[in-house]
Amino acid sequence: MAGGKLTPRQKMINLMYLVFIAMMALNMSKEVLTAFGLMNEKFEEANQVMTDGTNKVLFDGLAMKASDEPEKYGQPFEMAKKVQALSNEFYSYIGSLKGDATKGFVNDPVTNKLPYEQMDKGQEIDYGWFEKDGLSAKGQEIVGRFEKFRKDFKDIVSDDTKYGFLQKNIDKKFATNPVKNKDGKDIPYLDYHFKGYPAVSSLAYLSSLQNDVRQLENEAYNLFLGNSLKQAASMKNYQAMVIPDKAVYYQGEPIKYKVVLGRYDTSTVPSSVVVNGATIPQSRIKAGQVEGTSVASGLGEHKFTGKFTFLEDGKPVVVDILNSNYMVVSRPSSATISADKMNVVYIGLDNPISITVEGITSDKVSASATNGSLKRVGNGKFMFTPTAGKEAVITATGTMPDGKAISSKQVFRIKALPRPRGYVRGEPNAKGPASNLAQVSVSSKFEDFDFDVNLRVTQFTIVFPGVGSEVINGTTLSESAKTKANRLRPGDVVRITNIKTKLEGAASNVIVKDPTDATFTIQ
Repeated sequence: MAGGKLTPRQKMINLMYLVFIAMMALNMSKEVLTAFGLMNEKFEEANQVMTDGTNKVLFDGLAMKASDEPEKYGQPFEMAKKVQALSNEFYSYIGSLKGDATKGFVNDPVTNKLPYEQMDKGQEIDYGWFEKDGLSAKGQEIVGRFEKFRKDFKDIVSDDTKYGFLQKNIDKKFATNPVKNKDGKDIPYLDYHFKGYPAVSSLAYLSSLQNDVRQLENEAYNLFLGNSLKQAASMKNYQAMVIPDKAVYYQGEPIKYKVVLGRYDTSTVPSSVVVNGATIPQSRIKAGQVEGTSVASGLGEHKFTGKFTFLEDGKPVVVDILNSNYMVVSRPSSATISADKMNVVYIGLDNPISITVEGITSDKVSASATNGSLKRVGNGKFMFTPTAGKEAVITATGTMPDGKAISSKQVFRIKALPRPRGYVRGEPNAKGPASNLAQVSVSSKFEDFDFDVNLRVTQFTIVFPGVGSEVINGTTLSESAKTKANRLRPGDVVRITNIKTKLEGAASNVIVKDPTDATFTIQ
């Protein structure tokens, strides 16, 4: 919209257009900002429930048990008090950081909520936590407090291996290591999560961190109460899995499957795994799972077989892998795009037809046609030669691995060959001296026709203005016609009409429409 001299009216139109675009962007951002605000409300509600409800009940229950059984629960309760104090302190600190996200915004007097739609800038955080390409003193303090909380919490639960997963959880939830972005570049923790974001999104993220604090506190209380065994036996640690008899089905084919319960145990690591005769490398054997790769080859049904080997009391224990079927089908090599009005074949010509059935090899596919002959010329390739009628129906039948046949039909319109064009000296309207006309030949061809066919001129009529006409067999002028041509004067127009042609090759018996007339103007 810039460049050149614009009229006042055009400038006004351009300005209105820019305002319209800005309003559209504003409306879209309001929805996103409101969504972040609603997310923050959900986190804050959940945090309040855990603080005053779930975690309080667990802590009070542990205090009661410590009073009744000090030998068993005395030390865990002392640890719980440290966890509570540490969690409350860090929870409050994160709450103080939320003040940077809400600074300058006042709750709506009617809804008593923050104006989420206005919180599209995070200036207090951007200019308070960061400076130049690094962190400000406030930003360095935040990272330090995160690291201190992580270290202090791990110190509380570091005396027993059964608290190992707590240590992993705190490293996972409160790590301040650089984060890789989508381009694989390392971005500092605070930059990745807060820099340049709307204030309302930073507010929601800080509330989610408070939720992580309460969740970690909850997990610690459960472990201190001895609930780890109960959790291990809980049905929540199981996953229902449906195992079908194979991985690919055709529409209408019955599906057979088994429903089993599977439990994931990260502490159980096999000593060796063999699948389909191949030993899985140790680098792919991880806690609770094994990562394997294979290549799908050979169309049809295949099975996974093998075994897990574990060491129990120093002796190998073998667990067989139950048969699990999968199906290999043909990979699509291209999309099939067709114009519904263009399913046309030409009578007398060999029309190439491609026929495939997804998931079935070409040797299991047969085809037939009406009003013509159809022959196979390669994998999925056929030639159809219509002989009569207005329509032809081609039927393809494929045999599936289970022996069942599926078929599909396609209707094609049968059309006669288009009318070719007549040429003299290779041009539809040639010009030149009379002596040149005597030397030219007459020809014909199809214009913009997809089939590679040749036409042979057998006869034509040449009309000389003021002299008469002559029927000539072949493609060049007879001696008598040449004599008449030499009598022509500049400006005379000779017409080549009633051109008769034949197709060359196997389709020579196909009737071809007479080509259009050609002309030769004497100069």
